[in-house]
Amino acid sequence: MSARDGGRERYVPVFTADSARRKELDDVLSRYPTKMAALLPALWMIQHEHGWVSEDGMAEVAQVLELTPAYVKGVVTFYTMYHQHPVGTHFIQVCTTSPCNVCGAEAVVDAFLKHTGCQELGQTSPDGKYTVIEVECLGACGFATPIMINEDFIESVTPETVPDVLAGLK
Repeated sequence: MSARDGGRERYVPVFTADSARRKELDDVLSRYPTKMAALLPALWMIQHEHGWVSEDGMAEVAQVLELTPAYVKGVVTFYTMYHQHPVGTHFIQVCTTSPCNVCGAEAVVDAFLKHTGCQELGQTSPDGKYTVIEVECLGACGFATPIMINEDFIESVTPETVPDVLAGLK
């Protein structure tokens, strides 16, 4: 949701006075005692609109919530759920914690890298559709290997089932 500006992406604000996201933020703010308490939901709104949280997005949130840009950046860099750079349409997280590794998580990672065309972890595929990363513990050790694709959780993924998982994406 950016506009081209001389070869650079120009940031398009999310919380303009009449926008649906501003109304959503105002609703969230009505449920919290302080503006600071709405920081995480506001960052989610930025990420849902732009696909990631840029420096401009952090600055917009800081201004709207009357926080310093440094405070907002500190929160964004602390939580791994916020993307600090553009990612593919399908953001794939593969659990590679010890129990999952014992059950073949590395082979699942390799299968995702192969079938998506991503060259390395953290890189986006040439078609812009996929980004694959490793994460620590998705909380399903009994169903190795768990993955998340965007906000969808899938258990018991094997290298053999990776093509079917990818085929099921829209």
